[in-house]
Amino acid sequence: MTYLLLFIILIIGIGAGYVLAKQRSNARQQKKEERKSKILELFKTQTEITNNDAEKLLGVSDATITRYFDELKKEGKIEAFGDSQRAAKYRLNNR
Repeated sequence: MTYLLLFIILIIGIGAGYVLAKQRSNARQQKKEERKSKILELFKTQTEITNNDAEKLLGVSDATITRYFDELKKEGKIEAFGDSQRAAKYRLNNR
């Protein structure tokens, strides 16, 4: 009887952990999409954006902004230009 009770508690714990992890993942994804939208909104007032511009807007790290810009480039929404990766600027993709 004790083992059965422990097994049931284990199954409930695993299920609850899965649900909580899924909710947390969805919340993170939603936050990321909101931040990417804010970056795109910035293009309404500026034709070119740097990493620093986006960092100041969102208050996140350089690495996070770089990931967001990479995703927006893969989605075809923006394009990078400039001398190098460090000096890159971004603009809306007009294609």
